[in-house]
Amino acid sequence: MKGKANNNTWGLICGIFLGGFHLVWALLIAAGVAQALIDWIFKLHMIRPPYVIAPFDALLALMLVVVTFVIGYIMGWVLAAICNAFCKK
Repeated sequence: MKGKANNNTWGLICGIFLGGFHLVWALLIAAGVAQALIDWIFKLHMIRPPYVIAPFDALLALMLVVVTFVIGYIMGWVLAAICNAFCKK
């Protein structure tokens, strides 16, 4: 392995990915297509859809994106630290 993994970069990459994924989910809820999508996904897995999507709430959507970004950042940072600890030259 050349050099060290940058903890901050990996944290940002994972945070943006995880937060972005949940941002898309919040936009699907706001657009009113999330229920149909989740029902279809469950049916693909031969599961009766057990969940009902609640109405869109902008504050909850913002909290979802922020919390998942922070969790993703922490996961990426830890992953880079583990990589740096075990993947030495």
